Amino acid sequence: MADALAGWANPSSPHADGRAARAALEDARATIAEALDWRHDVILTSGASEAIAIVAARAKVERRLIGATEHDAVVAAMGAEAKVIPVDERGRIDLAALEAALEDGPALVAVQQVNNETGVVQPIGEIAALARSAGSLLLADCAQGAGKIPLPHADFIAVSAHKLGGPPGMGALLVRDIATLAPSGGQEKGYRRGTENLPAAAGFAAALQARAFVEAMPQLGELRAKLEEAIMSAGGAVIAPASNRIPTIGAYALPGVTSASQLVQFDLAGIAVSAGSACSSGSMKPSRVLAAMGVPADIAGSVIRVSFGPDTTSDDVDRFVAEWRGIAQKAGAQAA
Repeated sequence: MADALAGWANPSSPHADGRAARAALEDARATIAEALDWRHDVILTSGASEAIAIVAARAKVERRLIGATEHDAVVAAMGAEAKVIPVDERGRIDLAALEAALEDGPALVAVQQVNNETGVVQPIGEIAALARSAGSLLLADCAQGAGKIPLPHADFIAVSAHKLGGPPGMGALLVRDIATLAPSGGQEKGYRRGTENLPAAAGFAAALQARAFVEAMPQLGELRAKLEEAIMSAGGAVIAPASNRIPTIGAYALPGVTSASQLVQFDLAGIAVSAGSACSSGSMKPSRVLAAMGVPADIAGSVIRVSFGPDTTSDDVDRFVAEWRGIAQKAGAQAA
């Protein structure tokens, strides 16, 4: 990013500096595509939210279907008229309900690859097959999965750089067939207006090349298993324990202690966690995701989300567990 900033010019300018910037931008785009094993179009965006909004507004099908546990950015972009497909208690899309909804005609189906609150991995292969057989298009929000696990076979994929070690304010929309998306004019082959962010694109490419997350996944799976064993032994509960979940996210309930209280106590101990989505946890509203999964309100109100990254260590888990046990013991003493 520093190199790109030092030699920055508008990649759309025809002069020599602009042409050099264009070459660097295309190098970054090619690196992003190669690292994500994507052989189709890559539209650079300001993040996954913008990528989702582009598809929601311009995909060439009339109807909109969304999973019940989608990120707020998907809910907002797809609109109030989008049909909501329920999930089961494990957080997985109800495939029978999706198949029934698709009988009403082709639609844009928006489903997360990985849920941002629980880490639940959706059966995207089965969802994609249903969408294809119905002549529909699949938008997969892969903000939490890209750079960590293989991408699904979807028509549109939204990716965010900062979720995999890159800079904030950068992402991409991966498009399998550009003809399924209406153009807007402007940059990015006419599919996204605005001067291209070359420094952030370079940072995005560098983060993917580093492979920090994907190489850490086995270790993170072990660390999360260690944490969850300790949480359950201390009277806590794991959300969706039987589901296929990505190792970088865990959601845990401490019955009798509100999420807000836990956040404060963990923060005072120097441990950063969140309640629900980090994008909306400041509001402390009840989680739509947990409600859709049928988690009782009293349990949902005591759930926090814990994230793991390449720098997470066994000592970090031990510190968290010690604090968790302290909070649980304090709550037990107050209840007595």
